[in-house]
Amino acid sequence: MHSKEIETYKKSLKLTKNQREILIGTLLGDAHLESQNHGRTYRLKIEQSIKHRTYVEHLYQIFKEWVSTPPRVRTRVGENNSRSEMTGFQTYSHGALRFYAHQFYQAGRKHVPKLIHRWLTPRAMAYWFMDDGSIKWRHSRAVIFNTQGYTREEVQNLADLIRGKFGLDAKLRRQKEGYQICILGHSLKQFVELVGPYLLPEMIYKLPLAGRTLLPKE
Repeated sequence: MHSKEIETYKKSLKLTKNQREILIGTLLGDAHLESQNHGRTYRLKIEQSIKHRTYVEHLYQIFKEWVSTPPRVRTRVGENNSRSEMTGFQTYSHGALRFYAHQFYQAGRKHVPKLIHRWLTPRAMAYWFMDDGSIKWRHSRAVIFNTQGYTREEVQNLADLIRGKFGLDAKLRRQKEGYQICILGHSLKQFVELVGPYLLPEMIYKLPLAGRTLLPKE
């Protein structure tokens, strides 16, 4: 499409309820918003390890009408010239994303929105978990959310929200880089009942073995 056609097309775009919930979940995780015009519009950027290609393709299908180019693979060069294969995509820059940028970012840093208690749904939590969650350790029934990028107060607020809204036993777990949220093993059944309907088969490995047996049979 030509630029005028694209601008006309973008005006027709509106986030659905599912897209909004998934957006919240991925933004709590690794996704981020960026602006190229001093905050007038923003675009969503998704990038994951190549081993999560199916998850990225799934997110692309969710936001497909917002994206001009399908997911691409790139090589990321890290410390000591280490290389890793990444895959991802970005949406059009759009004014509809400005509200979320204002909620999730302050002074260039991502933070937990004050309104997160309204927005954290089971679907949003499932995508947050697929994006940034994992089993605590191989033989544990506990799961963790990697929230080390947030302040201790923000992580505590998230843990309090998870306990108060969903009744899950969520505790802070101190790490060298910051704080994780740990959902203790006796809450595993309730956690799986909450997020299980939204987990992709390829991401079930993030659950403890005991949790995988609790998922609905296909």
